[in-house]
Order: sequence, then C-alpha cells, then structure tokens
Amino acid sequence: MAKTLSPAKKKTPSIPSVFGKHPVSLSFTEEMKGNVHFSQKESFEESYELGKEENNYLMFHLTIKIPDTEFFVYDPQETGEAAGWVESDALGGKFPVVKGVFNCFTDFGDPDQNQKHMKYRLFIENASGKKLTLSGFKAVKNDGILRIWTDTSTLYTTIYDGFVEEKEEKKAVIVAKGILRILEKDFLKQMTTFQSNGRNFSERKDAMLRFGELFLGNLWDVYGPHLRSSEPELWKERDIALYTLEGVKHSQITTYPFVTEDKISLSLIRFLKKETKDVVVLMHGLTTSTDMYIMPEHKNLVTYLHESGYTDVWSFDWRGSFRHPYNLFPHRYNLDDIALYDVPKALEEVRKVVGKDKRIHFVVHCVGSISFFMSLFAKKITGITSVVSNSVSLTPNVATWSKIKLWFAPFLIENVLRYPNVNPRWQYLPGIAQGKLLSKVVDLFHPECNNPACHMLSLMWGTGWPACYEHKNLSEITHRRLGDLFGATSLHYYRHIRKAVSKKSMVKYEVKDEKYNSLPNQYLEYASEIQTPILFLTGDKNKIFGNSNITTFETLNRLNPGNKNELFIAKGYGHQDTLMGKQSDKDVFPEIVKFLKKYSQGK
Repeated sequence: MAKTLSPAKKKTPSIPSVFGKHPVSLSFTEEMKGNVHFSQKESFEESYELGKEENNYLMFHLTIKIPDTEFFVYDPQETGEAAGWVESDALGGKFPVVKGVFNCFTDFGDPDQNQKHMKYRLFIENASGKKLTLSGFKAVKNDGILRIWTDTSTLYTTIYDGFVEEKEEKKAVIVAKGILRILEKDFLKQMTTFQSNGRNFSERKDAMLRFGELFLGNLWDVYGPHLRSSEPELWKERDIALYTLEGVKHSQITTYPFVTEDKISLSLIRFLKKETKDVVVLMHGLTTSTDMYIMPEHKNLVTYLHESGYTDVWSFDWRGSFRHPYNLFPHRYNLDDIALYDVPKALEEVRKVVGKDKRIHFVVHCVGSISFFMSLFAKKITGITSVVSNSVSLTPNVATWSKIKLWFAPFLIENVLRYPNVNPRWQYLPGIAQGKLLSKVVDLFHPECNNPACHMLSLMWGTGWPACYEHKNLSEITHRRLGDLFGATSLHYYRHIRKAVSKKSMVKYEVKDEKYNSLPNQYLEYASEIQTPILFLTGDKNKIFGNSNITTFETLNRLNPGNKNELFIAKGYGHQDTLMGKQSDKDVFPEIVKFLKKYSQGK
C-alpha cells in the first residue's frame, strides 16, 4: 500500500518569517519526456537508448506545490507535493499519480564533491490496478557551467514494482530504467505557470523571489568559483624544482648565452655525453622552454636521444621561452623577428662550438616550429641535415573558437583589461593579483580537472577540454606542475598567427617595415628550392593546430615533388603530449630517432 514518503516536520520557530503566521504556497507545472527500457542491468544512458529503439515512451505532467515556501527554502529536506499524471503505453497507458513528492537540492555523496540531487518520487497505479513507483533524480554537480541546462533538465528515472520508499529501493524489484528530459519549449511554458496563494502582490513576489534565490543560490554553490581557505602556492607544493636540469643524467651541461642583432639576450643549453658527428638542436614552443625536453618524471627526449646514440643535444631558449622575461611585458615582437634574428644566431653559435663539419638536425615544436621553418624557407639558415616538426609549421589552421580568440583576445587583454600578459599561473599568485578573477571564471568552463593552470592553457592556446594535450598521456606530476612548464605571454604573437591563419600559410607580418626586407612576403615562395628532409609529426587529437602539419606535408608534396618529407600521426595524442607524454618514449620518440638515423652517420 502507499506509504507516507516524507513525514511532516516540526517547523523551527526561530526562522524569521516575512509572511507572519500565514504560510505562502508556490506552485508550477512541469512536463518531462523520454524513454525507458525494461531491464535491471543497463545504465540509465544505455536503458534510454534501448528504450528509444523499442519506442518505449514515457512522460509525466506534474503540478509541483510547495505548501510553505519559507520552510521549503530554509530546510533542504522539506518536500513539495507532486500531483498529475504519467503516460506510458508499455506500462498501461495514462494514469494518475496517487501520491508524489519533490525535493529540491538535497546534498548527495561526498561533501567535498558538492553534488546535489533534485528528487522525484511518484506513486502511480494504472487502470488494471498495477502499483508502481517512479523514482527519479537530477544530478547537479560541478561538471562545468556549460552543463547547467543538461544537469537541471535531465531526470535519471527508475520504475519499481509496488509502492517503494527511498530506503527500500535496494531490495525493490526494478521494472524499467531510462532518462526523461525537459524540452526547451516545455521549460518556457513552465516559466509561465508559477502561482502563489499570497494574500497580496508583495507576498506572492516574495515567495517567487525566495524560491528563485534557493534555485540560483544552489546553482552558484555547485558551479560557481569558490575562494579557497588558503590560496594555492605552487612554490610550496612543488614535486620538482623549477628550471631543474636533473632530468638529464651523466651529461656535461653547459649554458651558452648570446645576443641577437636586435639586442635580445638568449641562451642555448648543451647536454653533452660525448662528441659525435650528428648534433641535435631542440626548439620549444611559445611560453615553454628547454624544460619540456628534460622532464625528470619520465624518460624525456634528451635522455632518449642520448640513449639512441645522439650524444650531443642542444636546447635553444628563444625569446618566447619561459626561462626569459620578454613575454612578461607588452611588446611588438612577431614571428618574423624570431626567424630573422633568433634562429640564425642560435645556429651560428652551435656551429661555432661544434665545428662546421657536423651534421645539424633540428626537432622543433609549435610556434618554435613555425619560426624555424620561416627562417629555413626564407633561406636565412642553410646546411640543416634534417628537421622534425611537431604540430604546426607553415600552414597553421585552428578551430573556429580559436579564430575568435585570435581576433579579439589581443585587443581585450591589452586595451580593455589592461593586462600585460595572459598567465596560466594567475591563481597561484598571492593576494588580489591581476587576472586571478578571470582565471576563476575560466575554471567554470573546464570541469575536466581541478588544475587552474590547465584551464588557463586551454583558454590561451586552443579549443578543447583540455586543449593542449590528452590528460591520459600526462603523468600526474606533469599535470600538477603545468604552471612550472608553461609561462605567460603577451599577445602580439597572436596577431601574426591570426594573419597567417586568414591567409592559410605563413606570411610576413609587417610588409612595409624595411628591416624585414630580406624576408619573403609569403614563406612558401621558395618551397620548391628547399631540399631539407622533414618529418611532420602531429597527434590525431591535436586541438590547437588541428591538421596543420598534414596540410603542410601535402602542400610541399605539391610544390616540391620528389622531396624526402615524411608524415607521422601519433594516435591518441594531442599537441603537447607528443613530446611531453609519459609514454612518448614508446609511442613517439622511436619515430623521431628512426627518421634522424636516415640522415645520420652510418645511415
């Protein structure tokens, strides 16, 4: 027989009342529709899909009544009454709800997870006298602000045999499971159905406002940014020292500083185990540094190269490096500057030390790769034995959301927000630091992890959750120290990439500036003359530059038939994790070494 689902509660007199002794009710109608499957084992999602295939339609039309709005708001266990009807041909047609209750935002599970449920329990009886219980919940959890509508409009539904209370569900017989949803048009209709028995407009208004505050307040409680009791201090929680060189063992490590023609101080770090005829030079991406190639938490690229016979490895920290301060302030450097000044000077310094008879191979990444190729294809550097390019080179391509950011971010950051840079470490800065609020807002849109630096990197560089890599490919330590591996950047580089994306290939940024006269306006102009063998590498889940390197590979095959270029697509990898992943030494590095060996001593 039907049972009382929620016993009457003693109302606490200490709660202040705006209504005096007169309880003010609130009611609204709600319709939800979906599909169920008659099984006990499948998940809600699987049951919904099977029910859809079987056309097992189910819906309900309810009037939710809250007899005392004030106590409903103050007591999270307080219930509302649900009256109406349920319709399902598979369950016996259309039949009334004998008794129903509604709970709004009750806490669920681990308090630290801050998950709340909106619960429905309907006792129903069809025309043949069959008693059933529809038990449903909406799971409101911090899975990102973009999922608020999905969370608050999706009811995970179970049909039990007989009238079943919540505490009896574990032993009850499940008749069917599925998912019901509020359709947008039904929600708009629902918003017009709110009624109250308030004695005047003021009481009715206050009842609506208090319910609205309850609803929105709970949403904010779940999805909103929350100040931590103590701000994170990355420098007190480090697993690995900042700028450490401990990732490369049994090697002579030497730093070679140098100054470019436009008076920028840069540096090269040499990791030498023994002299060799083949020298490898690594070039990082924008805001990373040498550190991405020498990570101690797993076998890194420098160590792998050493073990593979490439015992003289150099890493070039150009003006976009996290190890240099140039990106911390607004500037007007563009990629032409790197191609014209940084890359040629670095190569000159390497050759000065190793000698002119050595074969020089480059492994280049991201904006470092773009700039290197601009220098190579502008004929500012020559004599390169081979190149491995990761993610992007001469034909950058990005997703629509990334294009929007390229267009608007430089103006907004520099001229509206007046930030000197965009920084993945903003939330780690002490006090009310500039940019910290923006970082907290960005957190709302990234439920995939709890690392604010990871969220900011997605905002800064691509379109994805996350954008720069696949989480599963990073070690936990790497993920924790992302704020130590990626730095801040001012936004002028974005403008050059924006121009290249619009032209679908790398072009000179300041065509009329005479200091760039030695560079071509279009960097593919001499493509047919460049014979350097290139391995184009990219992940098939690249959410920053997409298929850019595939496009460059195909473009050069068309412009320079008979070249020695190759293409490797790393399955399951994104943009950065190809070179920084915990399994890169098994999945990616062997392909790099295999290519280098084709053009090395003893090939």
